[in-house]
Amino acid sequence: MNEEQIKIAIRHLRKSDALLKAQIDRIGPFTLKLQRDRFDVLVRSIISQQISTAAARSIRQRLMDRIAPQKPTPEVLRALSAQELRSVGISPQKAGYLHDLSEKVADGSVRIKRLGRMSDEEVIEELVQVKGIGRWTAEMFLIFSLGRLDVLPVQDLGIRSAMMRIYNLEELPDRQTCLNIGEPWRPYASIASWYCWRSGE
Repeated sequence: MNEEQIKIAIRHLRKSDALLKAQIDRIGPFTLKLQRDRFDVLVRSIISQQISTAAARSIRQRLMDRIAPQKPTPEVLRALSAQELRSVGISPQKAGYLHDLSEKVADGSVRIKRLGRMSDEEVIEELVQVKGIGRWTAEMFLIFSLGRLDVLPVQDLGIRSAMMRIYNLEELPDRQTCLNIGEPWRPYASIASWYCWRSGE
């Protein structure tokens, strides 16, 4: 995502979807900042699953305090026992996921340094090898870490809720309805998704 691409994307979205254009006008500039530490993004994603943003932030901070002055790396997380991870608020199940992620990155099963050179679907295939990482988490990674322009996370509750609100639907849209709504956004569905998320704030 560079400045020129974002300008072209917003021009396209404003032209192709009048209801989304109204949201773009209301929300203002696209301000997503990419998170470059790929391993850390995946650690955060696992910690954040099925808990509030505030709870995830608190647990992550306790983990950072526990490993300081080091940063989260496969080696650092592998060295922490499940009990040590539990002591900062990480559930036993998520501790298992973090250990599996660390093992697979360390042994090269997940080629984290090569992800930027893979297609979107190849990135998803690579990441879902890890326990606890499904398609949704991989799609968040594509948008927020790799800055891919055309990802439409149709399983995301925030996207579905925004579509229901923006397009005056009577219920949360199913997968096919989401794809139909998002079709005019292509090839800039990630930018449109960001505006959907922001529309609910």
